Amino acid sequence: MAFEEIERELRKRLAELQQRMASIKHDASREYPSDSAEQAQERENDEVVDAIGHETAHAIREVTAALERIGDGSYGICEHCGESIGEGRLKVLPQATRCVNCAE
Repeated sequence: MAFEEIERELRKRLAELQQRMASIKHDASREYPSDSAEQAQERENDEVVDAIGHETAHAIREVTAALERIGDGSYGICEHCGESIGEGRLKVLPQATRCVNCAE
């Protein structure tokens, strides 16, 4: 099974995630307003931004790992049972590391 299309999609997704992460880092480095009520609101917003940042970092790691598996030839092989991960599953969840049976 050829994975060129999936690899292109993964690279596109990685670029989007990296751009999102750069935006999150930019937002996190801004200064707080001097008004204490506004500061409280900004700190609450920071918690949301931090959570999004953690999710984004996790997604970057998953996509990067999938690209590495494509590169080393282990992509599409279940890490649990060693069987092939179905093409349909990989199209829907390209960073999948387990086949449908092992994922359940």
